[in-house]
Amino acid sequence: MSRTAPEPETRDRWDSRTAFIMAAIGSAVGLGNVWRFPGKVYEGGGGAFFVPYIVALITAGIPLMILEYGIGQLFQGSAPKALGRANKNYEWVGWFALCVGGVISFFYAVVMAWALVFLVESVYGAFSGTVPWGDAPADYFREHVLAESRAPGERWDLHWPLVASLATIWVAVFLIIYKGVRRVGHVVLVTVPLPVLLLGVLAIRGLTLEGAIDGIEYYLNPDFSKLGDPDVWVSAYGQIFFSLSLGFGILIAYASYNRRRSDVTNNAFITSLANCATSFFAGFVVFSVLGFLAFKDGIRVENVTVPTGGGGLAFVTYPLAIAKLGEYSRFWPPLVAILFFLMLLSLGIDSLFSIVEGVIAGLHDRFRVLTRGRVTAVMCGGGFLAGLLFATRAGGDWIDQFNVWADYGLVFVGLMECLVVGYFFRTARLEHYINEVSEIHLGGWWKLCIRLIVPLTLIFILAAALLEKMEAKPASEPPPAKADSARPVTAPEATPADGAPVADPEEQEAQEWLTFAAYVSVAVFFGLFVLSFLLGRRWGLLGIMGLGLVSYCFFSIWLSRPASLAGALALMILFGGLGVCIAIAIRGKDVEHHEQTHGWPEREQRLDLAPGDADDE
Repeated sequence: MSRTAPEPETRDRWDSRTAFIMAAIGSAVGLGNVWRFPGKVYEGGGGAFFVPYIVALITAGIPLMILEYGIGQLFQGSAPKALGRANKNYEWVGWFALCVGGVISFFYAVVMAWALVFLVESVYGAFSGTVPWGDAPADYFREHVLAESRAPGERWDLHWPLVASLATIWVAVFLIIYKGVRRVGHVVLVTVPLPVLLLGVLAIRGLTLEGAIDGIEYYLNPDFSKLGDPDVWVSAYGQIFFSLSLGFGILIAYASYNRRRSDVTNNAFITSLANCATSFFAGFVVFSVLGFLAFKDGIRVENVTVPTGGGGLAFVTYPLAIAKLGEYSRFWPPLVAILFFLMLLSLGIDSLFSIVEGVIAGLHDRFRVLTRGRVTAVMCGGGFLAGLLFATRAGGDWIDQFNVWADYGLVFVGLMECLVVGYFFRTARLEHYINEVSEIHLGGWWKLCIRLIVPLTLIFILAAALLEKMEAKPASEPPPAKADSARPVTAPEATPADGAPVADPEEQEAQEWLTFAAYVSVAVFFGLFVLSFLLGRRWGLLGIMGLGLVSYCFFSIWLSRPASLAGALALMILFGGLGVCIAIAIRGKDVEHHEQTHGWPEREQRLDLAPGDADDE
């Protein structure tokens, strides 16, 4: 049996288990369930994709969710506090999770603002019986919603309708969470079922369209030859990881508002399965519409252009299908548009305020002198101001760059969570606690997943993505179109007969701008590491990072970028590692001297354990 300290009376609590589960489902189910999952199925062999998807759910998604629920509930704290109690050397991992989540919330709110602009325009269209984008949603999205421009004199201009929508989103988030999780528990009882009901209405309408059955056939008919493609398996694991809100610190914070005797395992199963069931249901909505588009254009479903992984499916492809509904009746396009974008907003708002709640929980646990209302106001106000960068006329470029590095950050956090709990904390203690309070008991499969399967999978995903990102592109080659870009791709410029590329000053300027945005996004996420080490008080790691940065700047004076990076990494590993080992030796000598002089206090033998949570001896 394990002893537990009295639960902190001042910590917020959920009103009920239902409120907690609904909030967790709302956090997991977001915009990606509607536009990312169907795209992955489209690429991954239709129904065959469900095989790696379910395997990934069982071997990675559910085990990692159990881990986050378990440490949050056991240690009664946010991500930094919980991971710091698991191992004091890794509190910074929790801070890094919250930093990455905070940055994601800045541009996630802007994506919701896009949906709000579409919703308002759809409401106006209801009075005329039309939708404003007509048969050109890509142009409407680029020119009206984004007001996109990369011209030097315009790229920093704010697009004021988008700014107004962004302010509305952040005000809504503040009103929902500033009074604590009790209010959140009441809100999610509406915002979680609402998008499911709207999906049901859209599915009914979609399934009654001409050609819808062909789309559903493509969705469910398996192409088992795809199972031999490693990319399909990596894609399935990536989809599970990102769609369950793992690595944000959200679920740790939410679980910390439970009583210590609350269930862990069954709650994790319910949340995970509900999320994946929503994705599956959303597939019927999307693929019925794709079948309808294929029927109208006289082509096969697999030949329909589907922007996989990004906002193009929600803001280009689906609006195009909505416009075509005008052939049946004038009232269908605006009605379906209102339902669709209201559904997107209701999906997104739960995910957004859950990310913000995770950050607020961490700050409130660390800085107890600050009231929750003040922390919430600062976070929401700061989120709005930071989001203005993504509401400029070049905001789409910024979102593309930051989104890539945010994904890397989440994978890194998930990897570190598994390593901290699996190898630097007594995993058996956590497993014993979870089994003691849960309705479904864990077996050896959970430790196997946490210690081996999940880390190896995340290392592979992270390494493959970084290697692909670092591949050098010829200077004359135009930048490739991102698969998850929300903006349509224009045709490449013509070249002379001899095959030499045309020197286009505007294209060169655009490429320089994208390079600048990429460097800024890298610098921001490098800064998140520094901030996380500062908040986690890991001065040694800060010193090693400083050594690497100074070394890189020194080498880059004479050497190429790859050579400078290799030299800096070598210095960080060799000399930084040497410094750490010497520091440990000095500390050990000091401890030995203390023992010889003062004796070894018995209480210090248990300092590595969380107060009140140690095993009985």
